[in-house]
Amino acid sequence: MSGLTHLDEDGAARMVDVSAKATTAREAVATGHIDMSAEAASAIAAGLVKKGDVLAVARVAGIMAAKRTAELIPLCHPIALSAVSIDFTLDAACVTVTATARTAGQTGVEMEALTAASAALLTIYDMAKALDKGMIISGIRLLSKTGGKSGDWRAP
Repeated sequence: MSGLTHLDEDGAARMVDVSAKATTAREAVATGHIDMSAEAASAIAAGLVKKGDVLAVARVAGIMAAKRTAELIPLCHPIALSAVSIDFTLDAACVTVTATARTAGQTGVEMEALTAASAALLTIYDMAKALDKGMIISGIRLLSKTGGKSGDWRAP
């Protein structure tokens, strides 16, 4: 079990000690998408969803979720985020979310980017479910990360 950093020598869960790690600039980008009916996608794009501006609310939800990642994911470190951005790409039957998180710190921001993307997608579902209860959230994944001891990484 020595290769699993969130387990101690007895196999018990633990928060990794990052105090000896160098502070570096770090960034992570995550994505996911929500497939929906053309009617729902059109209403979102036109700003005609009765609950309000779906993408504006989803953007704020993603940012808020990134800031609270350590409260949701038990062994994540609370970190000071330098920036979080949420971008959307709309097409005829899908919204793709791209979340970017940045910090200067001793641990990465991959979980913050993934949490931001997930919360933004869930918010889109919540706000548009009256139009399409069969929406499908999928493809949530890390696209890239930079900084830290392990260096840069990009999804294939």
